[in-house]
Amino acid sequence: MLEIILISIGVLMIVATALPMVRSDAWWIRVFDFPRLQITFLAALVLVAYLFVVRPTELGELAFAAILAAGLAYQAYMMFPYTRLSGKQVQQSINPQPDSTFSLLFANVLMTNRDSEHLKEIIKESDPDIILTAEPDEWWAGQLAYLGDTYTYSVKQPQDNTYGLILYSKLELIDPQVRFLIRDDIPSIHGKVRMRSGLEVEIRCLHPRPPFPTEDETSTGRDAELLLVGKEMKNQDSPAVVFGDLNDVAWSRTNYLFQDISGLLDPRIGRGFYHTFHAKYPFIRFPLDHFFHSNHFRLVDFRRLSYFGSDHFPVYINLSYEPDAEYVQQELQADTSQLTEAREKIAEAVTAAANYAHL
Repeated sequence: MLEIILISIGVLMIVATALPMVRSDAWWIRVFDFPRLQITFLAALVLVAYLFVVRPTELGELAFAAILAAGLAYQAYMMFPYTRLSGKQVQQSINPQPDSTFSLLFANVLMTNRDSEHLKEIIKESDPDIILTAEPDEWWAGQLAYLGDTYTYSVKQPQDNTYGLILYSKLELIDPQVRFLIRDDIPSIHGKVRMRSGLEVEIRCLHPRPPFPTEDETSTGRDAELLLVGKEMKNQDSPAVVFGDLNDVAWSRTNYLFQDISGLLDPRIGRGFYHTFHAKYPFIRFPLDHFFHSNHFRLVDFRRLSYFGSDHFPVYINLSYEPDAEYVQQELQADTSQLTEAREKIAEAVTAAANYAHL
């Protein structure tokens, strides 16, 4: 009986590992990008128990154990860059200069959450230069309005569909715009910020729909939004930061593709997972909230902040612009097949969005 249970769970873990290898945007396939860590944990338990309980000697038994072990190895390979065993993609800043640094805080507030006081405390303690909130409705817009006394510049796009965005900045925002890249109900914020040194930095604030049946039946729209921004960033020579709740995990194929298309770096690589969702359930957590930046910056600080009632933890980053950084931090490059894949995804999303608009 125990052998049957172990084999059944093991087969499920093998299938859950194999499905994301399929190049399909269907939600029921892409959703298995998320729980790689949980799948790895369960598969490892099953493999160890199977070896001790069954003590495989028959060809079929050995094949099952080998396939399960191969699945474990693949999952470890996909997650390895986000462990401390991997080399850091972004160097630590040794002597950051105040005028050449800026800090950002991102928080998905959870539209129905009403614990604004705790978030205000977090903002006060971390004192970032820039604050981005996702999912604010008009209630949240009212709760955050006090920030206008200190944060002179702002972009406000509250919405009641959980896809609103509100941006506050102490630093000057240059030509900030709210754009709807794929769907007319999913905003993103685009513009530049002028650092204290006078340097202008491109910023992109995103919160695309996740591939989930209650949100979007495919990942096409999410992937295309990320890749559109990625292509735009690749064509920019200026320093840049892209951040927000991307509704994708750090170790997904789309995330790696976005990095190669954009050339942007991920400060988590070599430092840890920094799980941000789900804040209420420790055993169901994924790194969904991201900061990517060009190779002009070194890292001063990167932290997951405390719980404030949302299903996401807020995240804080402090970056230092250092002119020599781009010579020692290699910019990522996409190959021809990746560029083709990106073009196809974008074209498919644009077509789907046009069809949706005519419904």
